[in-house]
Amino acid sequence: MKDTLPTDLRNGRTETQRSDIMVSIDKVRAVLTGLKFGSITLTVHDARVVQIDVTEKTRLTS
Repeated sequence: MKDTLPTDLRNGRTETQRSDIMVSIDKVRAVLTGLKFGSITLTVHDARVVQIDVTEKTRLTS
């Protein structure tokens, strides 16, 4: 039997070729660990994360 890797049907890439996804997840995880209040926006082009925008809110106490 022939060994085949699962293929992403949208772009024909195999799982080993999608290491860019793991890199993106690691970067988002790193941002999340330092973010108390705010938002993260991912910009995706051609099934790849090309930009990560972070907006951090600072809560002021009176």
